[in-house]
This record gives sequence, C-alpha cells and structure tokens, in this order.
Amino acid sequence: MESNPVAVTELQLGPVTLSGTVITTWGIMLALAAVCYLSTRRLELVPGRWQVVVEGVVTAIEDAVHGVLGEAGGPVLPFVGTLWIFIVCANLAGIVPGVRGPTDDLSLTAGLALLVFFSVHWYGIHAHGWKKYLGHYLRPNPLLLPFHLMSEVSRTVALALRLFGNIFSLEMAAMLVLLVGGLLVPIPVLALHIVEALVQAYIFGMLALIYIASGIQAQQLSLGKE
Repeated sequence: MESNPVAVTELQLGPVTLSGTVITTWGIMLALAAVCYLSTRRLELVPGRWQVVVEGVVTAIEDAVHGVLGEAGGPVLPFVGTLWIFIVCANLAGIVPGVRGPTDDLSLTAGLALLVFFSVHWYGIHAHGWKKYLGHYLRPNPLLLPFHLMSEVSRTVALALRLFGNIFSLEMAAMLVLLVGGLLVPIPVLALHIVEALVQAYIFGMLALIYIASGIQAQQLSLGKE
C-alpha cells in the first residue's frame, strides 16, 4: 500500500524538523485565525448567512458550557470552545484528498489530553486556592491519595488514546473500504467520516468540560455545600 505523501512530509528549518502533523496543525490554526478575523471584522445589524452560522456555533458552545457549570462557566468557555472547534477541524482534515488528520497522531492527542489535565488543576486552584484544592485529594481519608493520583493519570491517558484510536481506526477503515469498493462507495464513507469526526470532537470536549467541572466543584463534592 502506498504511503500518504502529505502525511509523511517534513519541513526542515535548520536543526528543527517539522513533521506532517505539525504542518497540518499550523495550517488549521492559521485558517481558523483567518476565519475568526474575517467573521468579526465587520458585524452586521442584519446578520447574513455566515454570521448566523458563526453565532449559532458560539451559542451552542455557550449553552453546553453553562449547562454543566452554570455561571461559573464563563472563564472555561474560551478553552473548551477552542478545543471543540480545533478538534472538529483536525478530525475533518482527513477527508481532504492526500491529507492525514493530525488527530490520527498519538503525539497530538496526548498533547491535547495534557492541556485538559493541567487546565483541570488550573481552574480548580483558581476557584478554591491551592491549599483547599489540593487538600481534597486527602479526603475522605489520606490513604486514598494514591488512588486519586492514579485516577487523574488514567483518565488523561484514556482521553488521549480514545481520540487517537477512534480517528486512526476510522481513517484505516475508510481507506480499506475505498480500496475494495473503489469509487462506488465514496459518499457513504465520506458521510461516515464527517459524522464520526463530529461525534469524537464532541465527546472529547464534553469529557474535558466534565473534568474541569469536577476540579472547580472539588470542594463542594468533598465537603458538601455549606
């Protein structure tokens, strides 16, 4: 089977080698930055179709975040919204002929999972202070500390592997189906890829939101509402 030429493309910048995943990711980020700039540069009193679509996406993300965190979701909204939008675009990049989606690379999904890991503790410490937040790991019994730590690590690993495994298997299955069926099945495979890409992005973002909510509400969960 012939390798994907774009997926293995590397760019050499002096001593630094940029992999195909990095190049594709940068391309997605530049495209998103351009879209955001053009979408907000000139807002109309009577929204056009594109403005309605953009505002609908933002509203949907706001509703999801506030549905989990309520009024406390304001500071979390930019991070979770960016995760959702980026992962959707990264997952859908695989439908472009000759392009490998960056979420098909474990190093990228691991990086996203680490961002979620650190953001959970960042928002938790910001909400309660580092002493109170870290203290909830010792409740209800300090002997449970190793299990709390194992839970934090295991869910981060699972978050990275889940996204990588689903997207990698999806692209491999699509490739095999296209090799066997040729041009007879491109539309169903394309539709499946789009649906699965959206579902996996939603699952990753929702899990990240739930983990952050657990960090913000750690004190209430361990001590009860006062």
